[in-house]
Amino acid sequence: MAETQTKVRLREYETVFLLRPELTDDVVDKVKDRVRGIVNRDGKLLRFTIWGKKKTMYLIAKQPRAIYVHASYLGSPKLVAEVERNLRNFDEVTRYLSSHIADDIDPETRPVQEDVKMAGDVEEAKPGAPEREGGGFRPEPEEAPAVEEPEEAAEEP
Repeated sequence: MAETQTKVRLREYETVFLLRPELTDDVVDKVKDRVRGIVNRDGKLLRFTIWGKKKTMYLIAKQPRAIYVHASYLGSPKLVAEVERNLRNFDEVTRYLSSHIADDIDPETRPVQEDVKMAGDVEEAKPGAPEREGGGFRPEPEEAPAVEEPEEAAEEP
């Protein structure tokens, strides 16, 4: 009789979570390692990408900025529930969102990629500099240069 081996098939997920902006790189790495340990128990972590500190659309946990972290991994729906449960319990995490990417993925075909760290796009406000109001969506109106009207030719009597 021929032996039939069932290959393990997993689903691909990604989770983006936001961390408090005042955290140091060491604390961010600790959170990342804790999530890595949870995922590697029952799944396969593909990549972590730290997007850096960015301005949020609205205040989250009374902060206008957050450190964005993206995790891509293979696992089951129970693994996603476990990751989200742990993120909910971490004091450093302010928001998270998990998304289902693909079904029926063979873990052997997906290599583990190197972690990436980006700089982010928000610079810290300089001391004494006022922060712009309105979220930066519309530029402040500028004074329009005065348009000189051409002089009409003097009428001759």
